[in-house]
Amino acid sequence: MENLQDRFCWYEPEEDGSHVSPKERYQRMVDWAGQARGTNPDAFDAVTAWLLEGGRWNDEEMAANRRLLMEGIIGRFLEQTRGLRVELNALVPSGLVNMAVFDTLDRFEEELTGATRADELKEAVGKVFTDFSSIRNRETRELFAGGITGNAGTDTVRIYGYINFLKDCDAGVQWTLFMPDVVERQQDGFRMQRFEYRKLPAMRFIGMEKDFSRDAAGLEELQRTLDAMEGYRSGFDYDVILLHHYGRGVDVEACHGLWGRFLAADAPVPEGYAFVDFVPESDGKSGMPYLSQFAYAEFTGDMDAIHRQEGFDCDAMYDVTRNNILAQNVMIPYPAKYWTAEVYLQGFRKGSSAYLFSVER
Repeated sequence: MENLQDRFCWYEPEEDGSHVSPKERYQRMVDWAGQARGTNPDAFDAVTAWLLEGGRWNDEEMAANRRLLMEGIIGRFLEQTRGLRVELNALVPSGLVNMAVFDTLDRFEEELTGATRADELKEAVGKVFTDFSSIRNRETRELFAGGITGNAGTDTVRIYGYINFLKDCDAGVQWTLFMPDVVERQQDGFRMQRFEYRKLPAMRFIGMEKDFSRDAAGLEELQRTLDAMEGYRSGFDYDVILLHHYGRGVDVEACHGLWGRFLAADAPVPEGYAFVDFVPESDGKSGMPYLSQFAYAEFTGDMDAIHRQEGFDCDAMYDVTRNNILAQNVMIPYPAKYWTAEVYLQGFRKGSSAYLFSVER
């Protein structure tokens, strides 16, 4: 796969940008980021597959493979990252630059030099960077490459390797560049009038996993039960539909929607109701308790536009909230602690106009 590096969408700076306006220069980066977002994830996956091939690590191929990986891919990304930083710094006075991009460049450059932040990968990455021939060792190569290694019982064994970290860092640079423009264009017929991050104390969500949209009597009973728990208020006292996947990927676990409310951490659970616990800090495990950290977004405008699904990954509220988080380089704890929620600021009968999206800061 000698053309492996050609699979990536590389940013090529203008040789002479003196005749181009700051707006046009920045838009060129935004356009590149959008194209790279559609191309580079698959290219990184191809690198992982290439690394995991066992027959190419003989003495004859080792030097060529090192040049391809360490110079043609990792080295070129390092050169690109530093070039982007220079161009972006020059554009800062224009006020056009999403300043969150500099944090993503810092992180990417750090990883590209081999100084990975992943403790479990430090040894393997250090070995490859100091003595490339160590990549012959299958375990070292798997930690460096990442990917799927087999099955353990009913669960697929996945290694989140160094190449996966590079993939995420590259995506982070792209998101901070092109997502602000995406968020602006997505708001057609509505506006996001409020956006902030919150971190609440431990709490408990109590509700029922049932669609009440056509069950007026059932919804009335649900609200009556929750109203009776006045003494267990959480401080976030709205009707909510909580959506989660038990800490698994959306392609593995179906979405579970609970109609209910956030209540105090020690709230008793009425008979027949389900509950989900939330805590401020992660326990390092997948699934519940989830984190009581989230982005909070309020929307105003046409309700049909706010809930439009066509052209969106989920619907307009979900996409705009998520994309704004990505634009700010804030971590979404997917899939381990991932959850979202529709918020009904005036009660279930009035329709939802706010959204919660799990984050970890």
